[in-house]
Amino acid sequence: MIKRYNNEIKKAFQVSIPVMMGYGVLGFAFGLLLVSFEYAWYLAPLMSLFVYAGALQFVAINFFNVKAGLVDIALATWFINLRQSFYGLSLLKRFKRAGKLKPYLIFGLTDETYALLTTIKDDEQLKKRWYYFFLTAFNQSYWFIGSTLGAIVGSNIDFNTAGLEFSLTALFVVLCIEQYKNLQNSVPFLIGATASLIALVLVPSDKMLVTSIVIALVLMFSFKKRVENE
Repeated sequence: MIKRYNNEIKKAFQVSIPVMMGYGVLGFAFGLLLVSFEYAWYLAPLMSLFVYAGALQFVAINFFNVKAGLVDIALATWFINLRQSFYGLSLLKRFKRAGKLKPYLIFGLTDETYALLTTIKDDEQLKKRWYYFFLTAFNQSYWFIGSTLGAIVGSNIDFNTAGLEFSLTALFVVLCIEQYKNLQNSVPFLIGATASLIALVLVPSDKMLVTSIVIALVLMFSFKKRVENE
């Protein structure tokens, strides 16, 4: 199988190198943070294998720590991952002929994988569904390995984890800049900034994320024509 899809594997690995650099570090940070709250190290690889949602995994640690209710966790999870519904809509055509690989492509779709799929032009000589599969699998493996190593190291060596939770935010900032360079459309970014400032000023910090997402969605639909025109 490896020889059969050699070109797809090589291309997917080459394209995924930037994500490897980010996911290795961020996954390691997640593993360290998880065990710093005295959770078992093996929860890191299990979450990275079956949950695989970087931002949500960081948020989940705090949910577990404060013993948040199931309803609160479910609502926050829904809002945090709601953006991926829009990812899915924009990739319907690409994944249409993915066949048996489609469920995994949907499961493994992250912000970074989406960014790669939408900013790097496809090579017409590649078997696309397998290229998408290997790209997604490489990205998940980076996160899985990073988080597992972080949890193992953190279980055996004392680390000062202050500030580690900001590492994911830093990656999002970089991706945001790259998306702006690619789209050259300032409206969605201004909407996001406005929504965040409104939530920061008007609501408590524990409700800020959900509130800012709702405000951003309302503004996006309100200024839909402006966004499309630009």
